Amino acid sequence: MARGIPKVVLEKLHAVPLFSGCNAKELRQIANLGARLNVRDGTVLTKQGKPGREFFLLLNGAARCLVDGSQVTTFGAGDFFGEMALLDRGPRHATVIAEGPIEVLVLYAGEFDSLMDASPSITRKLLAALAERARANATPRT
Repeated sequence: MARGIPKVVLEKLHAVPLFSGCNAKELRQIANLGARLNVRDGTVLTKQGKPGREFFLLLNGAARCLVDGSQVTTFGAGDFFGEMALLDRGPRHATVIAEGPIEVLVLYAGEFDSLMDASPSITRKLLAALAERARANATPRT
């Protein structure tokens, strides 16, 4: 990605729970890994059951999210999906399809791995965010 990262991209990246503990410099490092792509209507971004190797941050537009063929939600600007694929390359839980032309920031797992190897501070913050998320998911809801 070009050196001049728009502030809105950094703000949207900071809103992702996995990256919320990162400072501005770290967010720029993460954003610089990514590729901003313009995607056509109807493009399948993720396919349920297939291995994931990238994370998507929706910058503009909308995308449909389907589980077992049924639409469960619509993603809009600032929404994200595929964050777990950066960490485990596991199977996708949903199919996501562009609904109209969209712009996404895509982070690829291999580049992300290199950043984690090179930046222990980012790695620690990501681990803390994952632990917080796991703890929240394990807490009984009343």
